[in-house]
Amino acid sequence: MIVDCAIYTAGERETVEGDISEALDRHRAAGDDSFLWIGLHAPTEQEFSLVSGELGLHPLAIEDSVEAHQRPKLERYGDVLFLVLKTLTYTDATSQIETGEINIFIGADFVITVRHGDLNPLGEVRQRVEADAELLKNGPVAVVYAVCDNVVDRYQTIAEAIQADITELEAQVFSPERTNLVEKIYSLKREVLEFQRAVGPLVPVARDLVGGRVHVPEGVRPFFRDVADHAMRVNTSVESYSELVTSVLNAHLTQVGVRQNEDMRKISAWVAILAAPTMLAGIWGMNFDHMPELHWKFGYALAIGLMVVVCTVLYRLFRRSGWL
Repeated sequence: MIVDCAIYTAGERETVEGDISEALDRHRAAGDDSFLWIGLHAPTEQEFSLVSGELGLHPLAIEDSVEAHQRPKLERYGDVLFLVLKTLTYTDATSQIETGEINIFIGADFVITVRHGDLNPLGEVRQRVEADAELLKNGPVAVVYAVCDNVVDRYQTIAEAIQADITELEAQVFSPERTNLVEKIYSLKREVLEFQRAVGPLVPVARDLVGGRVHVPEGVRPFFRDVADHAMRVNTSVESYSELVTSVLNAHLTQVGVRQNEDMRKISAWVAILAAPTMLAGIWGMNFDHMPELHWKFGYALAIGLMVVVCTVLYRLFRRSGWL
C-alpha cells in the first residue's frame, strides 16, 4: 500500500492526493526541479501497477521489488536505477537478528521506496529529509542518501551489540562455572553470518554510489562517501566477529576437554588410593592358617594402620603432582 506520496519543489513539500500521474505531469510541464517521492509498504503486484506504468519501471525490477528476498545490489534499467538494501534489527534478549528489505527506484524526477517487513520504518527518514531544504534541493539522490545512512547507522548499533555479546561469551567461557555454551555460541555465529550476508554485498554498492557508476551531485557526494566508509567499517567488524566467534567456540571446546581431563585424573587418583586398602583387605581376608600376623593380637590394628598410611602417602603424591 502507499504509505506517503509527495512532490518536493525547492525544498518544499506538496502532498499528492488523488491521481499521482496528473500531479507529476503538472510539475513536469512546469519545468521546475521538483521530484516525486512515493513510499510503499509490502505492495502487491496490482498495487504496484498503479505507479509502475506511469514511471516506466522495468518488469524485472518490479518483480524483485514485489517478491523481495533479494541480496543488496544496484542495477540499472534504462534511465532508472534499482537499489536493494537489507534492514536489520537486533533483539538483545534472544541475541537474534531479524531481516527486512528496502527497495528503491531512482529516476530523474522521482524516487520510490518499497519497504518489506516492519523494520526500519521510513517516516523518520522522510521527516529528516523534509527538515533539510538544502539536502532536498539535490533531488532523488538526497532521499537515497538519507535511507542508506539510516540503514547503515542501524548496522553500526547492531555491530556494537554483537561485540558486547561476544565479550560476555568470552567471560563465560573462561569463568570457573561449568556451563554448556555450545548452543549459545552457535546461535550467535549464525546471527553474525546473517549480518554478514546483509553488509558484505552492500560494500561494492556503496563504492558504486561514490565511484562514478551513478551520477551523484557534488553537494551530496561527501555524504555518500561517509555512508560507504561506515559500511566498509561495519563489514570489517562483522568479518572479525565471525572469526572471533569461531575462536570462542574452539576455546570453549578446549576448555571442556581440559576439564574432562582434570576429572579423569581425579577419578584415576581416587581409584588408585582406594585400590591400595582393597588389595590389603583382600590379602588378609584369605583366612589362611599361616597368614602372617593373622592370629596376632594387634594384627587388625596393623592392617588398618597400614591402609591409612598407604592411602595418605598416595594422596600426598597425587596432590603434589596436581591430580587432586
